Amino acid sequence: MSTHFRPPNLVLATIGLSLATFMQVLDTTIANVSLPTIAGNLGVSSDESTWVITSFAVSNAIALPLTGFLTRRFGEVKLFVWATLAFSVASLLCGIAQSMGMLIVFRTLQGAVAGPMYPVTQALLIGIYPPNKRPMALALLAMVTVVAPIAGPILGGWITDNYSWPWIFFINVPIGIFASFVVANQMRLREVVTSRPKIDYVGLITLVIGIGALQVVLDKGNDEDWFNSNFIIITSIISAIALAVFLIWELTDKEPIVDLKLFRHRNFRMGTISLVLAYAAFFAINLLVPQWLQINLGYTATWAGFAAAPLGILPVILTPFVGRYAARFDLRMLTAASFVVMGATCLIRSGFYIGVDFYHIASVQLLQGLGVALFFMPVTTILLSDLQPHEIASGGGVATFLRTVGASFAASLTSFMWERRAVLHHSQLAEQITPYNPTAQQAINQSSDTQTTLAMLNDTISLQGLQISFNEIFYVLGWIFLSLIVVIWMAKPPFTAKAGAGAGGH
Repeated sequence: MSTHFRPPNLVLATIGLSLATFMQVLDTTIANVSLPTIAGNLGVSSDESTWVITSFAVSNAIALPLTGFLTRRFGEVKLFVWATLAFSVASLLCGIAQSMGMLIVFRTLQGAVAGPMYPVTQALLIGIYPPNKRPMALALLAMVTVVAPIAGPILGGWITDNYSWPWIFFINVPIGIFASFVVANQMRLREVVTSRPKIDYVGLITLVIGIGALQVVLDKGNDEDWFNSNFIIITSIISAIALAVFLIWELTDKEPIVDLKLFRHRNFRMGTISLVLAYAAFFAINLLVPQWLQINLGYTATWAGFAAAPLGILPVILTPFVGRYAARFDLRMLTAASFVVMGATCLIRSGFYIGVDFYHIASVQLLQGLGVALFFMPVTTILLSDLQPHEIASGGGVATFLRTVGASFAASLTSFMWERRAVLHHSQLAEQITPYNPTAQQAINQSSDTQTTLAMLNDTISLQGLQISFNEIFYVLGWIFLSLIVVIWMAKPPFTAKAGAGAGGH
């Protein structure tokens, strides 16, 4: 396989690849804001509507590690084009779904075909750029990955408020068709080396059961009161057994469906650990801040979006520079700087209070954007740096898969801890309201309506409980980022990304 393939129009090929990734990453968050509307229109509870997010996440997580197998079988270009077209069709079906059941089925399909899109795009971009321009290509992809989840809720809210929720899915159709047409056209002369790897059925089945059950546990754990529920206990046991069998099988099978032997590479191992934990913490921030703005500070969905949006400004401005000049620096320095900024912004937020103003919230989001700008491209380059060319699509798939699972863990754990700690703080604060506390008694005695006063006091205590809990979580997140500096420093230079082979031909 010649690694020097250049598409006739490099800019057009890059736009096609980036658009498909933007659309796919956007779809992980665009529905979040619209859930109440979707639930109302389809006549289900808001609890059931979260399956719109879960179904996509589960099937996406399962499909991701299969990328390496699918590229070997069909070739990267064909896989990209068919996955993108299938994504457009699935999006159309989501938009015309008439019931919650139908929507969940189509979202599952959409998540499954979206799985290979990101890692294959990564491998194709590295393949069509000369070695000195590869950091630039990865930086561009990183920018898309950062901007899309931020744009998702704002765009989703705007579309839902001004049009109707099906349009959050319909907008994918023209984008997907355009991207697949452009890439098919630009890449048609690229050599393809395919093989017919035998399908590792044991690996596939245990992966589907293990990840599927784990995702259900993470999603339903909060509502079912975790391990006080037999359903959660049984599902957890099923997941643990399936994943244990999966790990043992994949490490001993000749042609595993997920190549866990990639972890023998030091940079892949350290880079992936850093990516997964830092992205999980980053995801927790993005989940918690908009909820906190709406619940504690009384912001509307749109204003919560505006307050969170400055996060995207610096990544958009700085990414081209990071791509161009990153190679002149030790990438571990850039990643460490990213973790310092992200850790610092979390520690600043751990001092927030209910009266904090819009300017402070937005400026911390803006500062955090500096950390985000320095994060994705260096970490991705480090983790791909010591893989062989034929391992890149597979390595990208495994790393993105673990990142996705990490984000799911973070989402469930953060929501659970925020509520659980808030309840604890509520009871501790409420203990102060006694006949022996002169301040509390004075407030109650001055009021003509004791019941109303007590109800207001209770509301105030609830909000303060949530606030203290919010502060604690951000304190922990801050130290998680700072501790990851040690992990990334265990990677060893040089950190240059190699070109992806045609289809992982060995």
